[in-house]
Amino acid sequence: MSWLITGAGGLLATGLLDRLASTGEPVHALGRAALDVRDRRAVRDALADHRPEIVVNCAGWTAVDDAEEHEAEALAVNGTAVRWLAEACDLVGARLLQISTDYVFDGASAGPYPEDARPAPVNAYGRTKLAGERAALRHGHYVVRTAWLYGAGGRDFVHAMIRAARERPYLDVVDDQRGQPTWNADLADYLVRLARSGLPPGVYHGTSAGATTWYGFAREIFTLLGEDPDRVRPVPSSALSRPARRPASSVLAHTRWEPIRHWRAALRAAWPAITRLRRQEVRSR
Repeated sequence: MSWLITGAGGLLATGLLDRLASTGEPVHALGRAALDVRDRRAVRDALADHRPEIVVNCAGWTAVDDAEEHEAEALAVNGTAVRWLAEACDLVGARLLQISTDYVFDGASAGPYPEDARPAPVNAYGRTKLAGERAALRHGHYVVRTAWLYGAGGRDFVHAMIRAARERPYLDVVDDQRGQPTWNADLADYLVRLARSGLPPGVYHGTSAGATTWYGFAREIFTLLGEDPDRVRPVPSSALSRPARRPASSVLAHTRWEPIRHWRAALRAAWPAITRLRRQEVRSR
């Protein structure tokens, strides 16, 4: 198959390119300089030029707190642009895999959210991503919700914890938000397999199995670092002043297709690449 990936340079796009590197399939990875997904004409021209069979939209406004103050701008990227991509995919006969988020839910459920649960976002980021989901689904494409993404080379929670372990004696981390840490390499593999599976379009949940809190995730990272996990201290969300409200529990169920491996096993598998890159960064300073 031939692929087109938007949002090149981002964490997921990088993982997807690594996953596809050995297949020999044609892949066009377009960053914002090459394709502004907000530009309807540019989107149509890009797909007409490259004629992909699969489009994975990794472009998005992911700054949750900034979206609260700039919702219109976030909507242009996370919502309206998906409509342009879906329309352009229809014109060339491509399938769109739209990446979405657990933040389309309010976090009030006592258990994991199945794919057909009713969305009820509590912040601007979730509202704009939900608009993108609806645009993709109206055109008969795929939506893949993921959560708490990390990976080698990313600006993510894992790297923030590694830096904090080096710079701070103690670290306060919220313990009342539950989710599923997901390695970008695992999600990339999930997307490739989904594209080849023959499964019907619709909503799928691309998250690791199991669940934890940010506090539990941080303790696991400290343990892998060989640091004392008791340096991580639990605090409630109310202790942090942040513009956007977060869902208390946005754990996703996997009722339509298989889950990714358990988050703890994935973190251990990712660890050699993460620490190798960190060593390279330290030596380059």
